[in-house]
Amino acid sequence: MATLSLIQNDATSTEFHFGFDNSYARLPAGFFARVLPARPAAPNMVRLNAALAAEIGLDSAELATDEGAALLSGGRIPQGADPIALAYAGHQFGHFVPQLGDGRAILLGEVFDREGRRRDIQLKGSGRTPFSRGGDGLAALGPVLREYLVSEAMAALGIPTTRSLAAVTTGGQVVRERFLPGAVLTRVAASHIRVGTFQFHAARGDLDAVRTLCDHAIARHYPEAAEDQVPARAFLAAVVAAQARLVARWMLVGFVHGVMNTDNMSIAGETIDYGPCAFLDTYDSGAVFSSIDEFGRYAYANQPGIAQWNLTRLAECLLPLFDEEQEAPVSMAKEILAGFAAQYEAAFVEGLRSKLGLQESHEGDRALGADLLERMAANRADFTATFRRLILAADGEDRPAAALFDDPAAFTDWAARWRERLGREATSSEARRHMMRLANPALIARNAHVEAAIEAAVESSDFAPFHRLCDALARPFDEPGLETAVYAEPPAPGGPAYRTFCGT
Repeated sequence: MATLSLIQNDATSTEFHFGFDNSYARLPAGFFARVLPARPAAPNMVRLNAALAAEIGLDSAELATDEGAALLSGGRIPQGADPIALAYAGHQFGHFVPQLGDGRAILLGEVFDREGRRRDIQLKGSGRTPFSRGGDGLAALGPVLREYLVSEAMAALGIPTTRSLAAVTTGGQVVRERFLPGAVLTRVAASHIRVGTFQFHAARGDLDAVRTLCDHAIARHYPEAAEDQVPARAFLAAVVAAQARLVARWMLVGFVHGVMNTDNMSIAGETIDYGPCAFLDTYDSGAVFSSIDEFGRYAYANQPGIAQWNLTRLAECLLPLFDEEQEAPVSMAKEILAGFAAQYEAAFVEGLRSKLGLQESHEGDRALGADLLERMAANRADFTATFRRLILAADGEDRPAAALFDDPAAFTDWAARWRERLGREATSSEARRHMMRLANPALIARNAHVEAAIEAAVESSDFAPFHRLCDALARPFDEPGLETAVYAEPPAPGGPAYRTFCGT
């Protein structure tokens, strides 16, 4: 493996290989600010994602050392890195803020993974930047562990997402409502270009910057769009399609992002920025978990509509690149945006059929699935457990799923009609069970377990629950064993309403 020296202050040299090729840092200066991360007092590795390290061509054995912990917390800068904080704007809960930017994150650089894909390596919680807006730029341990857990759980579910390479404690404290242990998350992403990145330049009337950013994003994420007669149009269509698929997959596992501001929507089609996120326990289409979402703007059922609203903001930025004629750009954009609903619905219904064990497309399938969801809502049935137990119900074992309903007959009445529908297909029972196991996870990052793992780490420096939960969530579709069964059980009914908080 080739060697790269680390450079910063009087740090001793250690050999790591990153092979940075920093394309974003080669854009004009107005796209970012160059800044060095704060050096942590006493960095200590909490968890290193060895599999992800191998995927992006890094040596996990070297990263697992003390010097690796320093590297992945900002204490040392690898040679070839070009640390920058990205500029972006955004609509936050519908209100436009013309300048946000990376206030507590620093992009070290870009690498090519083993499949030749360009990936960002970013430190989150690594100190002040010019975009910190009076904040300290640091991260508390709790939000770092939450993002590590949930982003890796999403990756294991097969949902496009940013990834977590490492969680490192800094040896210092941060001040929030109280003193809390500090930490840094090393995040890996296809890129950190957001809808808000385009808004930043469009709000300033800098059409050249919008064009430069669009060309960069096309080359990096959607190269086929460059062949279109109007590349910006093809780019918008590609982002719309990617987001429609992504949000459908969120909905199919009961994921609630919690803060779908335009600055938290990646144009790469990845889930990004795990702040006040959560998963449904009891099915509730209006579920809101974020403490700051007072009016339910980002409720579970609102996510497809909000995604389309955010994409409309992207279209507004791109309109000047479409055509010089006054009306044509608007017509083009409206046509592309109108396609979001159909693409989302197609992806959602396809996924719902798989969850129900249906391979063929029959009229009434969508209504059959919707009826189950309505019955789940009325009977306070657990979302994940109900769908997982359909695997048994397909073979006539109704009791495990029915037990989740306040009125078990609400399930058994539906199940009789569902099995009649299953009987119209030639799929074997074995093939159906296999399909349903891959569509219906047994394990998700249940809110109570995530909170318990965070509390043990923050309050008692006990990271064992965090590691056990990480390990369990890495195999969400396996049938739970003795050690992991506890993570599959729905919470006891009647507990307090769950709330999550932004990690800033």
